[in-house]
Amino acid sequence: MSINSDLNVVFVLGGPGVGKGTQCSKLVKDFKFKHLSAGDLLRAEQVAEGSQFRDIIKQHIKDGTIVPQEITIALLRQAIVNNQHEYKNFLIDGFPRKLDQAITFEETVMKAKLTLFFDCTKEVMLNRLMERSKTSGREDDNIESIEKRFDTFVNTSMPVIEYLDTERHIVKKIDCTKSVEEIYTNVKKALEGII
Repeated sequence: MSINSDLNVVFVLGGPGVGKGTQCSKLVKDFKFKHLSAGDLLRAEQVAEGSQFRDIIKQHIKDGTIVPQEITIALLRQAIVNNQHEYKNFLIDGFPRKLDQAITFEETVMKAKLTLFFDCTKEVMLNRLMERSKTSGREDDNIESIEKRFDTFVNTSMPVIEYLDTERHIVKKIDCTKSVEEIYTNVKKALEGII
């Protein structure tokens, strides 16, 4: 099935614990966005009965490394196709994580309209994640996985953000050291024209 050409895709990028999920939840509640978390799709797929990708995904999540793009892009594409009749605006959270993912997604699925880059210090992210780990139940919310995830973000995702900014001019940087409400005000400003 093909993807409707009138859809808006917004990439939501930022390091672990920066608050992407919190802000996406607010946008879903206040505006009719479909929130697609690459991580959530992968976590669901790793426990899906009969999934051919189950073991590969499980190992990458445990190691804090990036799942092969073919798997992630296929899951995202299917989620867009499944929801395009109900939603026009999609938030894709935590993707693309590497430059080749960005290019492949835009060539094979569709071009993003905007990228929200949630920027924050490592110290703030670490504090948020350690607090979240007390209740999240996520096996990657431990200090070793968090350090790996942060390093992976810096080494692989920052070039994506630079590319989307310099080549596509679709990056809006959001300072995430502020309060949740201040951040949300800035997010809504960045999305003017879409919401």
